[in-house]
Amino acid sequence: MGTVKKDLLIGILISLFATAAGCYLYIEYFSRFSFNETLKMIDDGDLYGKILSIAAIPNLFVFWVYIKKKQDHRAKGVLITTIVIALITLILKFI
Repeated sequence: MGTVKKDLLIGILISLFATAAGCYLYIEYFSRFSFNETLKMIDDGDLYGKILSIAAIPNLFVFWVYIKKKQDHRAKGVLITTIVIALITLILKFI
């Protein structure tokens, strides 16, 4: 695997991890309710798109770090993942 593909994959994986961490942090620390109650409210209210868009905010930080370190291919992986998340959010809004 070439270094470009490897860096792109690393960017995508780090972005997915940052999104998952953002989702966890939002549910655990910013919700007034317990973790399980919040998950149930998200499920009952079909709020997946909204939570997903909030959870993607850490990707901005990851993208900025990669740009500052001049790791453009990893930043491109983060950008690709963020665009996919935005498209999923858009689709979930209209379903």
